[in-house]
Amino acid sequence: MTNLPWTPTPLDARIWEEELDAFVPNRIFDVHTHLHDWSHYADPAKEAGPYAATIGTHFPRSDRAVADAVDASLMPGRIVDRLSFPYPYPKPMGVDAANALVAAEVTQGSAGLMLVHPEMTPDAIRATLRQTGLIGLKPYLVYAQGSAPADAGITDFLPEAQIALADELGLIIMMHLSKRDAVADPDNIDDLLRLTARYPNAKWILAHCARSYSVWAIEAAASALRDIPNIWYDTSTVCEADALDALYTGVGVERVMYGSDDLIGPMRGKYVAFGRAWSLLHPGNHSLSLGHCNPDMTFIRYEQLRAMKRGARQIGLTRAQRRALFHDTARALVDSVPKPGTA
Repeated sequence: MTNLPWTPTPLDARIWEEELDAFVPNRIFDVHTHLHDWSHYADPAKEAGPYAATIGTHFPRSDRAVADAVDASLMPGRIVDRLSFPYPYPKPMGVDAANALVAAEVTQGSAGLMLVHPEMTPDAIRATLRQTGLIGLKPYLVYAQGSAPADAGITDFLPEAQIALADELGLIIMMHLSKRDAVADPDNIDDLLRLTARYPNAKWILAHCARSYSVWAIEAAASALRDIPNIWYDTSTVCEADALDALYTGVGVERVMYGSDDLIGPMRGKYVAFGRAWSLLHPGNHSLSLGHCNPDMTFIRYEQLRAMKRGARQIGLTRAQRRALFHDTARALVDSVPKPGTA
C-alpha cells in the first residue's frame, strides 16, 4: 500500500496536521471530480502523448473506490460527496463508455455530469440524461469546432442548442473557459453575459476560478460577472492565494465551491503563476537548485487548500462560510437540478 501515489509522506502529514486539518470542515461536497478509464482514450499514440506520464501512469482508472481511497488518505475523517464527470480526452475518445462509467459509479448523495461534444444533438443528450440519471453537461475546449482549442469561444465547443437544452431541463454546465486571457477575455465576458441572460435556468460552474490560475484575470472580470445569478465558481487546482482572495471578494464567497480536479489533486506539484501565464510545476519538469531546503513536493490538492485558506484572510471566513464553501453551496446547487425526466 505504501507505493500508492496518494500515500502521504512525513511532509504531507505535517502540512495537513499543522495547516489544513482545522480549516477543512467535516462534510465535503467536491464539485469537480473526474472518473475515467485510460482505455476510453483511443489514440493509438497515447503512450507517447502528454497524458501518459501523469494520468496514464499514476491513475489509469479512477472509479468511486479510488476516489474514496484518495479522500480518506488526503483528508482523513471527512465525509465526501462528489459531482463527477469523465476526463475529456481529445478524440478519438469513447464518450459513451466514459459517460456510462460515471453513471455507474455515482452513489446516493453524489451526482454526475455528461461529457458532451458539439456533434451531439439535443435529442441524443436528452436520451442519455434520462438513461443515466446524469444532471448536466461537461463540454471541453479540445472538441471546439471552427477554431483552435486555445482560441475557442464558448459556443465553439458548447453549441447554443445544447445550452438551450440545459435551460429547459435546469441542468448544470461545467465550463472550462478557453482563450489566452481566460475569463478576462472580452469575448468570454460578453458571451457569459449574453448566454446566462438568454438561458437563465441553466446553472453554470466556471471551473478553476473561471480559469483564473493567477489573480489578474478574475480581477479584470469580477465586476462584470458578480451579479449574474446563475454562475458559480469552483476552486479546483488553483494554488495562488491572491487569486482565491480576488475570487472571494470579487464575485462573493457565497458563489464559490470547493473542487479537487481529482485525479489531478493527488499528484505532486503546484500550479504557479508568472507574467500572464501559469503552468504546473512538478518533480519531473524542473532543474531548480534546492539543496538549501527540503526539496520534496506535496500534493497539488494541499497547495490548493493552502491557497483557499490564506486567500480568505482578508475577509475572515466564518465557520458557516467555510461549511458553505466546502459543502452547503454545492449541495444546494446539485439538489436544485430537477430529476431526469421530471422537468
